[in-house]
Amino acid sequence: MIEWESMTLWPAVGVMAGAFVVLAKCADWLVEGAIDIARQLKLPPMLIGIVIVSIGTTAPELAVSMRAALEGSAELALANAIGSVIYDDGLALPLVAFLAPVVVVLDRRGLRSTALFLIAVDLVAYAMCFDGTLDRPEGMVLLLGFCGYLFYQYWQQRGRKAATEEEIGEDVRPWSRIFLLFAVGLVGVLISSHGIVEAANVISRELEVTATIIGLILVALGTSVPEIATCIVSARKGHGSLAVGNILGADILNICWVAGASAVANDLVIPQELMHFMFSSMLVIVVSMLVLLRMNHRFEKWKGALLLCLCVAYLVTVLMRESSGVS
Repeated sequence: MIEWESMTLWPAVGVMAGAFVVLAKCADWLVEGAIDIARQLKLPPMLIGIVIVSIGTTAPELAVSMRAALEGSAELALANAIGSVIYDDGLALPLVAFLAPVVVVLDRRGLRSTALFLIAVDLVAYAMCFDGTLDRPEGMVLLLGFCGYLFYQYWQQRGRKAATEEEIGEDVRPWSRIFLLFAVGLVGVLISSHGIVEAANVISRELEVTATIIGLILVALGTSVPEIATCIVSARKGHGSLAVGNILGADILNICWVAGASAVANDLVIPQELMHFMFSSMLVIVVSMLVLLRMNHRFEKWKGALLLCLCVAYLVTVLMRESSGVS
């Protein structure tokens, strides 16, 4: 058992580096398993990314935010969820554009329905939090909304199986090996992500960084590592639509599942000014991302560069707020 409380700066840096290596390999297995599941079920890879991979890769966000909510750290719980959305769209998604061997072509129908749901969820969550509180009943509404979304995606995609039969390859692994590959990859991603998050907390403590920076930058980045890693692996293997589906699904889960479940565990009460800053920053980058994806339904490198610039601008703004003492 690692003694995180007594760990100093450089050992924490070493643990984080090792966790990144483990994460990269396990993310590779996770993506391989997800692709084979898509082929076996004759489903579009984008749907598998939205549902299966995104649920697995957002589990670290859920664990961190739930623990923070139960311990009364509402700011950390919600900042982790919202900050993860910003990193997913502004860092992980650009990597897809940069590393994919060809321009990513998106599924128009799937993108449209997912985009509409994502915007609706973000606006509803913002309206709920407008008074500075996300309480238990509101958290339950978000959780029920996600359950409804999963059912809709399943119903919508059932009729598309016949259209995707040509995607099934003869080299698809048997179900037993697929489940083993996916399970080992998922467990490895979760364990290594936990090490990254804990090491990040030690580093932030040793460097005497405040709670706002921890939540919006360090913890959110640490818990977004699975999405970033799976995006890199998917893009390099030429499965860009799987990566995009993973990000869109992760965005929805971070609000409906992570923030919703955290609010059900304990009311999240945060200063209104900070709440408005977090949600407005998230909405700017989410809307920009969706507009760019809708343009010709192709995700080119220049679009990824623009999203990365927005992410950098967000980080600069957070640091400026921190240096000026704004809560």
